[in-house]
Amino acid sequence: MIEQMQLRDLGVIAEATLPMGPGFTAITGETGAGKTMVVTGLGLLLGQRADSGAVRAGAAQASVDGVWIVSEDGPVAERVREAGGDVEPIGGGDAELYVGRTISAEGRSRATVGGRTAPAGVLADLADRLVVVHGQSDQLRLRSAAAQRDALDRFGGDEVAASLAEYRERYDAWQVLDAELGALTADRDGRMREAAQLREAIAEIEQADPQPGEDAELAARAERLAHAEELRVAAATAHAALSNEGDGPDVTVLLAEARRSLERAAASDAALDEIATQVADLGYRAADLATALSGYLADLDESGPHELELVEERRAVLGSLVRAHGSLDAAIDLLRTGSARLAELDDDPERIERLTAQRGAAASALDQAADRLTAARAAAARRLGDAVTAELHALAMPDARVEVEVVPGTPSRHGRDEVAILLAPHPGAAPRPVARGASGGELSRVMLAIEVVIAATDPVPTFVFDEVDAGIGGAAAIEVGRRLGRLAQSAQVIAVTHLAQVAAFATNHLSVVKSSDGTVTSSSVRRLTGADREAEMARLLSGLADSDAALTHARELLHTAQTDIG
Repeated sequence: MIEQMQLRDLGVIAEATLPMGPGFTAITGETGAGKTMVVTGLGLLLGQRADSGAVRAGAAQASVDGVWIVSEDGPVAERVREAGGDVEPIGGGDAELYVGRTISAEGRSRATVGGRTAPAGVLADLADRLVVVHGQSDQLRLRSAAAQRDALDRFGGDEVAASLAEYRERYDAWQVLDAELGALTADRDGRMREAAQLREAIAEIEQADPQPGEDAELAARAERLAHAEELRVAAATAHAALSNEGDGPDVTVLLAEARRSLERAAASDAALDEIATQVADLGYRAADLATALSGYLADLDESGPHELELVEERRAVLGSLVRAHGSLDAAIDLLRTGSARLAELDDDPERIERLTAQRGAAASALDQAADRLTAARAAAARRLGDAVTAELHALAMPDARVEVEVVPGTPSRHGRDEVAILLAPHPGAAPRPVARGASGGELSRVMLAIEVVIAATDPVPTFVFDEVDAGIGGAAAIEVGRRLGRLAQSAQVIAVTHLAQVAAFATNHLSVVKSSDGTVTSSSVRRLTGADREAEMARLLSGLADSDAALTHARELLHTAQTDIG
């Protein structure tokens, strides 16, 4: 439950602290005093969209802070810790959770959860586990088939939830098979063309049998062959200089002569020994180079125009692969991976046959799960209709009857059922969809009756009602107040109301008070007890806080409510 909420510069509220606590909290106030800002502030704490228009005129930002009492080790605390925050234990397995939200006048929003900054989405996640909010827009939502189906599913409890989970699992499995089969059959021609092209490409690559790096090696070989004569002249000249086979001196002969001369003179100076050794090394190296050049020339002599022609032909074959596939490596990769893809494409007919059989089996399993879900919903619909009817009798609609209809609809992930809540407001009237057959006041009471009934099977810690009593009064308003009081025995209830008959059943009465200095209007919130509460009740009844008749009526209402609550 929410223990306390603080508002600053939100709408007309400059600063206010709202003590909530367990039971039934009624929030009243004059029109325009800012009661709606209380619900707006609570909505901000629950992750709803931030609107900079809610920032008080002249203020830089609005802020809302709240303290929730949650289970120390429950799912809410776990989600808070996942977001990087934490709760503060207070004993008895409970803990305090601090949450906050700010909105700047420029529209920027910031949320904190458990002492840490967090996305507003975290607040929305927590809201699903903490509170149900109902306002005039929620009454409109009750007119939708989806909202009515969700209400029935909540009431159905574990039985409907288990059937729905099974149905969704089988629906997802069927949908995957259906999508895969649809893609195969829709693009059958394209896949056949791909297989033909892939088969042709693989055959071409296999025939060429390219090797990694072969194109670069052939390019270098072709360059050498194209300049063979120039290379031969250069190599022959160098070879002659190193090892002249004619009569003239060459490098090796001259180095040998230099080495012998130094060795003879080294007897007189040992320093020449080292130089002679180095000259001898140069001679050996020159001889090795001459041998290498001789081999190079022999290789050139074996090469000729015929080899260049063969190299260019091979390069043309590889060039065709490069143009087709972007690079030689890509062609080699296609040869490695394309066979598996070709096998997959060639398997299409058999694969379509297998998928068709699997989809048929999945559809049969889905039908069976849908039947079980429909049966569970139909059983829950009968119980819900009877329970809501009983509640409406207690809400000053003694002749009303509610039926919950489950009929076949378009299959979806929610099932193949259409759910409609039907209302017969008086004897002899045919049940009509609540979306068309209920007035505003009747719709308010139907919604309240549904929440009271569902709370017995799907409890929610906190309920917030924003003028759920719209369109009703008199005895019906008293019964609405009584039902809210009884709902508060098992959950926290917060209701913004303009009816004294409803506020009388509250265990905590807060009043939003508007004041003005002639230029600026602001509002504050205060808790009412004793005579102050009686005066507010009188104002709600007659518009006059000091009317003796209204005060007498107010005291009577409070006494009736206190006696009823016990």
